[in-house]
Amino acid sequence: MIFVEQEIKGVWIIYPTPFEDERGLFRRHFCNEEFLKNDIEINISQSNVSENKYKKTLRGFHYQLAPNQEAKTLSCFKGSIFDIVVDLREDSPTYKKWISAELTEKNRSMIHVPKGCANAFMTLDDNSIIHYYCSNPYAPESEKGIRYNDPSFDFKWPYEPQIISQKDLSHPDYQ
Repeated sequence: MIFVEQEIKGVWIIYPTPFEDERGLFRRHFCNEEFLKNDIEINISQSNVSENKYKKTLRGFHYQLAPNQEAKTLSCFKGSIFDIVVDLREDSPTYKKWISAELTEKNRSMIHVPKGCANAFMTLDDNSIIHYYCSNPYAPESEKGIRYNDPSFDFKWPYEPQIISQKDLSHPDYQ
């Protein structure tokens, strides 16, 4: 696996190093030892799959407050997504900055989102399937969110979302 740290500390794009032969392709999707070598400590507590019927579906921004903050590692098994991570750690030099990445079934890349950052993605293809590991289970009492178009951040999406939950639309402006 190849780990490329992004401008926001703790955010990594991870590329697999697949092995291919006449049977097909094999790739490692998670290796605790390799993550630790890159100073990524993630105790996997939950694994989720997001199945999205339509292109331009937007999910997020989601994050959890302490003591239930969570790190996530996302990958796209089918289709493609445009993913944004925003730094919400007030003591960080990149506080309120964001980065984006495309995760696709073809590039097989992953993105690691550290605790204290929020994540959202938009599907770029119909029938996109996203898998992600979480360091903590979902805790509704700690859940927070940011609107995809919050003026505090000036997020740049590839399209205007066509499908987004009422819950994700109703988040107040970030303070």
